Amino acid sequence: MPSDRPYDLVLFGASGFTGGLTARYLARTAPAGLRWALAGRNRDKLAALRTELAAGDPALADLPLLDADVTDPAALGRLAAEARVLASTVGPYQRHGEPLVAACAAAGTDYLDITGEPEFVDEMYLRHQDTALRTGARLVHACGFDSVPHDLGAYFTVRRLPRDVPINLAGYVRAGGRFSAGTYHSALLAVSRRRQAAAVARKRRRSEPARPAAGSARCRGGPAGSPSWASGRCRCPPSTRWWSAGPRRPCRRTGRSSATRTTWRCAGCVPRWPGWRRWPGSPA
Repeated sequence: MPSDRPYDLVLFGASGFTGGLTARYLARTAPAGLRWALAGRNRDKLAALRTELAAGDPALADLPLLDADVTDPAALGRLAAEARVLASTVGPYQRHGEPLVAACAAAGTDYLDITGEPEFVDEMYLRHQDTALRTGARLVHACGFDSVPHDLGAYFTVRRLPRDVPINLAGYVRAGGRFSAGTYHSALLAVSRRRQAAAVARKRRRSEPARPAAGSARCRGGPAGSPSWASGRCRCPPSTRWWSAGPRRPCRRTGRSSATRTTWRCAGCVPRWPGWRRWPGSPA
C-alpha cells in the first residue's frame, strides 16, 4: 500500500448513530499524529459532529470532512485511494456495504466494518477476495459487538481446557438497551433472507481452496458430514483416515430420531479422539 496517502484512517458514515460513537472514541483515544478524517453523505451533520468533538479538543476543529455516498462509485473510489484504512459504519451492509468494499479492494485499502450479516460477509468473499489478494487489501468484517465478545470469550475458555479432547463451546450474551435504526433494519433483512443467506454460505464453502497436505502448518482436517478425502479437501494418506459414528438425534420439527450421524475426520489433521475407528480398508 502506498505510504504517501493523505489519511491513515477515514471513518465512513460518521454522521450516523454508531459512526458518531466511533468518532467520539477516536477523539479521546487516537494516538498523536494520526491523520484521520470523517466521511459521509451529509456534510452538515459531519460539520456538527466536528464542532462537538472540537469542544473537547480544540485541535479537532480542523478535522477533514470528506463527501461520499454509497450510490456514487467514483466518489468512493477517490475516498478509498486517499486512505490507508477505511472503517465503515453504514448499514444495513447487505444494501449499502458492497460499493465501499469493492472500492477498497480495487485500491488496495484496508477495510473494516461492524456488520453482523453473515450473507454479506460470504458475498464479499466470493466477489472481492481475488481482487483484494491481488492489491494487498485486507477486508475485515464484524469488528464490534457481533464478533469481539464471542471471540474473546471462546479464546479465554479454550486456553483453559485440555488440548487433546473435542470441545463444544456455546456462548450466551445478556444485554440491555435498544437497537439503533441501522441494527434494526439489518436484523429484519437478515431474517427475511435466511434461505438466500444459506445458499450463499454453501457457495462460499465450495469456493474455498483445497486443504493443504498433511503435516503442513495449515492442515486442519476435513469437513464433517462426508469423507474429507473424497471431497478433495484433505490429502493425507489413507492410513490416517478415521471415522466416528454419532448418536441419533431427534428432529426438532417431528420429534422422531434421525439416522445415525457419522462424522468423518482425518487423524493426519486432527487428534485421534476416543471412540474413533480406522476407515475400513485403510492400510494398518
